[in-house]
Amino acid sequence: MDSEKDRDKQEHLAELRSRLVKAKSVSSEELAARIKEIGFQCLRCGECCAGDDNSVVVFPFEIRRINNVTGDSWLDVAEPPSVGEWDRLGNFHTLEWRIKKCEKSCKFYVYAPSECRIYEAKPLLCSTYPFYLEDGDLRCSECRGLGREIDPLEAEKIAALLLERSIVEIQEAISLLENYVDFQRGCPGEGACIVHDSEGEHRIDWDEIPALKRDLKFIG
Repeated sequence: MDSEKDRDKQEHLAELRSRLVKAKSVSSEELAARIKEIGFQCLRCGECCAGDDNSVVVFPFEIRRINNVTGDSWLDVAEPPSVGEWDRLGNFHTLEWRIKKCEKSCKFYVYAPSECRIYEAKPLLCSTYPFYLEDGDLRCSECRGLGREIDPLEAEKIAALLLERSIVEIQEAISLLENYVDFQRGCPGEGACIVHDSEGEHRIDWDEIPALKRDLKFIG
C-alpha cells in the first residue's frame, strides 16, 4: 500500500512538473492582447471581497508580506480551511491557508470608503481577479467590471501577474506534495489542527482558532 501511495505521489509530481513547463511557455504578449480584447476595469465594488463563497488561497510568502504591512500575527492574517481529514490521534489535517474573514467579508476589506487595507501586499489571486489561467488558457470569473475598456499597460500588468500566479501555484503545489507526510485516518478528537503547505506541517492548538473549532462541531 505504501509503495502504491508513493507511486501515485511521484506520478502527481511528474504531472505538476509537466504543467510547470507548460505554464512557463505561455506568451505574455498574447495573454495581454486577449485581456485587452475582453476588457476590464475594476469598479471597486467589493463584490469579490465578500460573500459566502469568498475564499482566497494565500501562500506562506504572501502571508509574511501581509504581516510586514499590517504588523498582524500569522493567524490574524490567515486561517485553515474547514475541509480536511482526521487522523487516528484525533488531529484535523487540512491543506493551505485562506485569508481570514470577518463574518462574510475579507477582514482587510473596508466598505466605506470601499478599499483594501493591504492593497500593496494583496495576494496574487486578488491582483489578477477576475482572470485566471486553466492549462494556459485564459478564463474569467463573474465580474461587473468585465467588458470595459482597459489601458494596454494595465492589460500587460495583469498578464504578467497571471503568469506569475500560474507558475507560483504550481511550484507551491509541488513543494506541498514533496513535504507532505501521509497519516492513518481516524475519528474526530481533541488533538490539534495540522495545516500542510509548501513549507511542511504547522500544528495549531484549537484555542488559537476558535472559529474553526465551532465550524467543525466535533471538538469540545
